[in-house]
Amino acid sequence: MTAKDFLPKTKSLAALQSAVQNCQGCELYQRATQAVFGHGPATASIVIIGEQPGNEEDLAGLPFVGPAGHRLDQAMQEAGILRESVYLTNAVKHFSWEERGPRRLHKRPSSREIKACEPWLANELVAINAKVVVCLGAVAAQVMLGREFKITMSRGQPILKNDKYTIATWHPSAILRAPEKVRRDEMHRELVTDLQLASSLCSENAD
Repeated sequence: MTAKDFLPKTKSLAALQSAVQNCQGCELYQRATQAVFGHGPATASIVIIGEQPGNEEDLAGLPFVGPAGHRLDQAMQEAGILRESVYLTNAVKHFSWEERGPRRLHKRPSSREIKACEPWLANELVAINAKVVVCLGAVAAQVMLGREFKITMSRGQPILKNDKYTIATWHPSAILRAPEKVRRDEMHRELVTDLQLASSLCSENAD
């Protein structure tokens, strides 16, 4: 069973957002507070895809509202991109976590869980039809560009596919986890540069 079994007949964003709460396409729904669907305008030119909701997102029901979201907000502001102008979502819609004392810590979703959730993302992208997709981190990048894709080798390189550019870059949470400030600052600058590139590609492809 995958998410495909829970998709609504009408594939509008509103219909998808409502139906995703009933999804039992993988085991993650059993421990999550709720599914966290994408958020933003259906007319967005840029879609930003992360891996999965975190603890704060699981509780709030919105993507990118925790520490990684704040780092992304900072990067978007520096890149001249308004948060309300982009569509934010994740490759996996339920929070995958492990217990560590009183805390619920991020656990990378399995390949089966990622695959099971792909129909939600695929239908989001059809409904929005953005000009540029920005993948934050390896999971989102590999869903969009294939399992062999490596951010360390191809970060920031726009790939044209089906009349849409896809750019993979660092996930803000990876920046926050980097042990050295010098490396965090470098990764942040690269994230900002990649977001600026996404914005410029939208301008180039404007009708």
